[in-house]
Amino acid sequence: MVVIRLARGGSKKRPFYSIVATDKRNRRDSNFIERIGYFNPQAAATEQAMRIAQDRLTYWTGVGAQISPTVVRLIKNNPAV
Repeated sequence: MVVIRLARGGSKKRPFYSIVATDKRNRRDSNFIERIGYFNPQAAATEQAMRIAQDRLTYWTGVGAQISPTVVRLIKNNPAV
């Protein structure tokens, strides 16, 4: 089963998350099928904190991918992305 979830990157104490489509059985930060966006929780006021390719999100949900609760919450809190 394919799931859309966050994969952590960045350095210690400075997280940066990629929004990825991956197999549910894979580990959090391991191989993924496609990177469809990112989320930067520590973005400065001049930087964009979140970006998602809406066309790819629509494609993956159309073929049966499940979206994790965290990604659903991020999308609802940032409707402009």
